[in-house]
Amino acid sequence: MVVTHGALQATRGRCALTIGNFDGVHRGHRALIDRVAAKARELKLASCVLTFEPHPREFFSRDAAPARLSRLRDKLELLATTGIKRVHIVRFDARFASLAAERFVEDVLLRGLGTRWLLVGRDFRFGARRAGDFGTLEEAAVRHGFRLEAMPDVLFEGERVSSSAVRGALGAGDLRRAERLLGHPYTLSGRVAHGAKLGRALGFPTANIALRRPPPLGGIFAVEVEGLGPGVASVGRRPTVNPVPVPLLEVHLFDCDQELYGRHLKVCFLEKLRDEKKYDGLDALKQAIAQDAGRAREYFARHG
Repeated sequence: MVVTHGALQATRGRCALTIGNFDGVHRGHRALIDRVAAKARELKLASCVLTFEPHPREFFSRDAAPARLSRLRDKLELLATTGIKRVHIVRFDARFASLAAERFVEDVLLRGLGTRWLLVGRDFRFGARRAGDFGTLEEAAVRHGFRLEAMPDVLFEGERVSSSAVRGALGAGDLRRAERLLGHPYTLSGRVAHGAKLGRALGFPTANIALRRPPPLGGIFAVEVEGLGPGVASVGRRPTVNPVPVPLLEVHLFDCDQELYGRHLKVCFLEKLRDEKKYDGLDALKQAIAQDAGRAREYFARHG
């Protein structure tokens, strides 16, 4: 998969394209991409995804924007598993947000990407003040000679698959529903940073991963760290000792004595054990962590 970003230059290639945030790369996104890939093979075109960084809603209303399901790095890794040939990342800034709908069609879709076939949902909006819609694209397709197709909603086990539905499941602690909608377990990733070493002092050393934005879930979880094995993790603000303004991911691995500082870890969330809670002192906190670790070990014993 080829990843490009930034300003688009006039291309000589031709592509079958779909457009979106693709947050979480869930089953609905994969159905969309599968259709693009199949059509690209049929028409002998390159398959392409156009996505944005940051998400448009983060640009327009950062504090009110929904929690991300996946960081850009994780999204690209998931997209790479779909077989798509190219991903172009548009920097969503004031200049791009002010681009008129017709200019978007001409400069981005046609001149920049060489779009010959386009797949979007009927609720797709684009251009300055979201003035462009599916009807706008239908008119542009006739005028410029590309083909347009509407993607219907994707249902899984009777439920419409969407990033909002996945966020709802994660917020409710329903990791099984989230996994059904995603088509894969939910993960968070990041680089291990130095902390206050409180976990080590309590007998439960942790790998601390700072999160740039509040995640869509919180609490205490049984987790699996890619390449390192099972453990127990906390996602929260540490209300008992050293509170933090943005939730922190702290992972205690059961069978790992490696030095992890500076390493990039991928943490897979398997079972929610409880919500985060403020305790009356370090002794109570240590006892709670021991109980959490015990419950996580029981989970892995049942699902081993």
